Amino acid sequence: MRCPFCAHDDTQVKDSRPAEDSTSIRRRRQCSSCGARFTTFERVQLREVTVVKSGDRREAFDRSKIEQSVALACRKRNVTQERIDQLISGIQRQVETAGEPEVPSARIGEMVMEGLKQIDSVAYIRFASVYRDFSEAKDFEEFASTVAEAAKE
Repeated sequence: MRCPFCAHDDTQVKDSRPAEDSTSIRRRRQCSSCGARFTTFERVQLREVTVVKSGDRREAFDRSKIEQSVALACRKRNVTQERIDQLISGIQRQVETAGEPEVPSARIGEMVMEGLKQIDSVAYIRFASVYRDFSEAKDFEEFASTVAEAAKE
């Protein structure tokens, strides 16, 4: 593993343990050159999945893109990092075990929305506002009213 501080190729693993969500291994490492310490996470990747974006562009599935979007939607909300990690791991597992080499980005977006709907309604609305490209305050009103109605039921 390359050191993120000095780019030296030789680092030592000082400690390994399962991460909180038990879907990854957390490793504490130390660079033998500069002595810096850092943490890495090792996850199982079942298969390479390509995401088909709008305009037929294709790119490799990237968990970190979902992490960034969900973290932004949940910012300043009472949602634990553990719960966010569980949501993202579940989505990744669904995508990788679907058996399809390509998955539309719209399907991933819907999975994220469904997960956020279960976690926090404000985060759900925030994500939907970007994902569904709300352009006016009226769009927020209409979507928020459907969320409120669903919560009553």
